[in-house]
Amino acid sequence: MSEEESIQEPEPPRKSFRWRFWLLQIVLIAILVGLVMPYVFTLKKKADQGCATCNIRQLGFALLEFEADFGSYPSEATAQLVTNKNPNHGLDLSGVSSNALFRQFFAARFTQSESMFYAWIPDGRKPDGDISPGKLLEKGEVGFAYVAGLTAEGKPARPIAFTPIIPGTTRFDSKPFDGFALVLRTDNSVRTYDIHKDGHIYDDKGISLLSPKNPIWDGEAPDIRYPEL
Repeated sequence: MSEEESIQEPEPPRKSFRWRFWLLQIVLIAILVGLVMPYVFTLKKKADQGCATCNIRQLGFALLEFEADFGSYPSEATAQLVTNKNPNHGLDLSGVSSNALFRQFFAARFTQSESMFYAWIPDGRKPDGDISPGKLLEKGEVGFAYVAGLTAEGKPARPIAFTPIIPGTTRFDSKPFDGFALVLRTDNSVRTYDIHKDGHIYDDKGISLLSPKNPIWDGEAPDIRYPEL
């Protein structure tokens, strides 16, 4: 055997090359995901806001219809009126949450769909469509807070339903709708407000919209009913 035949060329480091190639692919994918995901989250928030806007508008029309029949928007007082009109509704209308008051729409036979009460909020979930007693507007299926005791004849700028409020407070959560809050007013208009760093939303004069100091409340704090979460 000649000296040239006995000498073998070293094999190229294929495994090392493949490992570097796949590592590069993983890094590139991670970069792309990092660039795309904020855009995806923004699109989701816009879609969630659009859905909530559509639903709160439907809620506004239902409130007007309810007020026309019972003299005011749903409250503890109207619960008895609804039962007097439809004594066999079989629903539990007791409770202080917005869920409880919104059940009066079903007892009064104004709707058979839970969808208009939905808005995406933390700890919430889409309604399952089960409107049987005990299952109607269960915990998490309502996304709107509600001010009890109002009528259509009140000041038109008064908020009657809104989202996404932080339960137990007058501050709003800026995360669900990318810094915006949706407000249904007693004039049946829907307004979008910027949520400030302090969590409040303000009118054109710089007064918190839910503060009793705002002239729209005549010095009394609004009776806010929060969704069950």
